Amino acid sequence: MPDTSSANKRLQWWTEARFGMFIHWGLYAIPARGEWVMLCERIPKEEYARLSSAFRPGKFDADAWVALAREAGMKYMVLTTRHHDGFCLWDSQVSDFTAPKTAARRDFVAEYVEACRKAGMRVGFYYSLLDWRFPAYWTGPEKDPEGWIQSLNEEWVEFVDYVHAQVRELCTRYGKIDILWYDGGWPHDARDWRAKELNETVRDLQPDIIINNRSGLPEDLDTPEQHITAFARPWEACMTIDDLWWGYHPGDPNLKSSMQLVRNLVRCVSANGNFLLNIGPKSDGSIPAPFAARLKEIGGWLSRNGESVYGCGSSPFGQMHLGHVTARGQTVYLHVMYWPGTEMCAAGIKNRANRVRMLATGEEMPFEQARDRLFVRGLPKKSPDPIDCVFAIDIEGSPEVAEADFWK
Repeated sequence: MPDTSSANKRLQWWTEARFGMFIHWGLYAIPARGEWVMLCERIPKEEYARLSSAFRPGKFDADAWVALAREAGMKYMVLTTRHHDGFCLWDSQVSDFTAPKTAARRDFVAEYVEACRKAGMRVGFYYSLLDWRFPAYWTGPEKDPEGWIQSLNEEWVEFVDYVHAQVRELCTRYGKIDILWYDGGWPHDARDWRAKELNETVRDLQPDIIINNRSGLPEDLDTPEQHITAFARPWEACMTIDDLWWGYHPGDPNLKSSMQLVRNLVRCVSANGNFLLNIGPKSDGSIPAPFAARLKEIGGWLSRNGESVYGCGSSPFGQMHLGHVTARGQTVYLHVMYWPGTEMCAAGIKNRANRVRMLATGEEMPFEQARDRLFVRGLPKKSPDPIDCVFAIDIEGSPEVAEADFWK
């Protein structure tokens, strides 16, 4: 049986963090048509590889990336060390298609890790199992039962061994790593990737690491993408800041508003999940100004209301007519996104309420409790915070929902 106590210990910091930054960055930022440009435009691998001679990101500043994540209220970061195009941001010994061996001449993974450590930021690595440059990936193990062996850089390399070797490199060169975020396992399964063997190696090298579910094995986390779906076990919704693209794509100007992003975060927390919000830096390493502006607005909201997010989870009594509810200990946080006017009623609360305060200001609010209905009066006509005005309700005991009997 799995060691649930060990998993809970590994996940404790992550559960309290609730909000992280995803970063998709690589050669695909040069054409600036999204991270799937190689596949979507069917760019031959030799032609695509020439982008590496132009990849000299003079504005890359890992400290600035981490500072922005901290200002946004994020507690961990996950960087694409290698995406599906095969270009590595570190000096892999099993590939020449890397940033240190091409024009950049820099190990961006090392710089990112150092910046995170200086700032006390938790470190995550994204790694794509697939690599579009390998014919073996497209052929698959059914037609290559000897081990997916194909030629790369004029040498014979076993594809899955190449994948395992790169994961070992990431787990041995940079000290303690907090998260390993796999992607790109399709259409092959865990047996094809030898995922059990791979993850056992990872846990031997990094005993406290958190591993997501995209190697074909469930491991620690479920990871719904571009939508919020709650799971009974730890989960994390990963989303882009624009409509679709993870890598830099200025052709998609429809960015999500800071209001929508905050509400996505709260919705995740209210269902015991985390929110991993992606940004795609430009090819020079700078973060687009509209992205930064939204992150700073989120950080401003969290500076006033973070108590209702960090370390919080679900409440048994929701209030869909007002917004969402989060809870921690004997305090529930009512996130009022749909302003009710000068009086508010929260229903279904079995516990006795002792105090109600507006979280951002600390102002105590007059309230009255009638059976399972809690009335808060004397509210302003308009919401003091149109994004999400949070009320902290201190109760007796752990939150309990009262059975509805209003028809009796």
